[in-house]
Amino acid sequence: MKNLIRFDWALKRLLRNKVNYKVLEGFMSELLHEEITIINILESESNQETEDDKFNRVDLLVENSKKELTIIEIQQSNEYDYFHRILYGTSKLITEYLKLGEPYSNIRKVYSVNILYFDLGQGEDYIYHGKIDFEGIHKHDKLILSEKQIEKFHKYKPEQIFPEYYIIRVNRFDDYAKSTLDEWIYYLKNDEIKDDFRAKGLAEAKELLKIDKLNEEDRRAYKRYWENKSYEASMVDTIKFDQEYILKEEAKKERITIAKKCLQKGMNPEDIIELTGLSKEEIEKLK
Repeated sequence: MKNLIRFDWALKRLLRNKVNYKVLEGFMSELLHEEITIINILESESNQETEDDKFNRVDLLVENSKKELTIIEIQQSNEYDYFHRILYGTSKLITEYLKLGEPYSNIRKVYSVNILYFDLGQGEDYIYHGKIDFEGIHKHDKLILSEKQIEKFHKYKPEQIFPEYYIIRVNRFDDYAKSTLDEWIYYLKNDEIKDDFRAKGLAEAKELLKIDKLNEEDRRAYKRYWENKSYEASMVDTIKFDQEYILKEEAKKERITIAKKCLQKGMNPEDIIELTGLSKEEIEKLK
């Protein structure tokens, strides 16, 4: 194991503590390009905090000083419908935090931050940002809020109201930190923080997330976490091997069927060997 704790496990066990908010505040500030102050980490039905979570999915719901909500999710395994899931997550959160009878203006701003260890979709970048704007079909201008709306809501663009999405495809990162945000991505990928990194929150993370600073209970839990990861990797490898074996067996059965038909037609065994790839001994057994 490396010297620093993995970020997904830290979210489950350490970073929910208020005294450790500086780490998350640093990450969010670098990602959103503004100073973020966390007021509270809220509980969600989708949170999975048990050490034996073999799906390695982490949901963290954060409230900042502007009453905005941020979902932070880490996903290890490929999901083809992941885009649909993050849409569902933000939609559900919006409705959960609007009480019956409240005006729609009380809807919270939501950020969805997705740290992924698989390739979602097609694209060359490793960080993607999605937000909502409205463009004129004919004049191609951007629709903005009216003067009265700006005065009432203190917002200028619709995108300040609608959810925003961040997708970080960690495995696509080339390990070359070109910005302070890249320094965070480097840690997410390698469980390592270099001495010359200066991103907000990383100094605190480097000190807080040292494995040798864990108490005995957390140390055992972290060991179980890695054991579960080994178990998961073994299961995936077994399933993959079984699938490949079945495909090979089916392909071989097909070649045998072709060889039998060729023998029935009186073809030369050498030609059958060349056609099917079967060995001479296998052809002899079919005669």
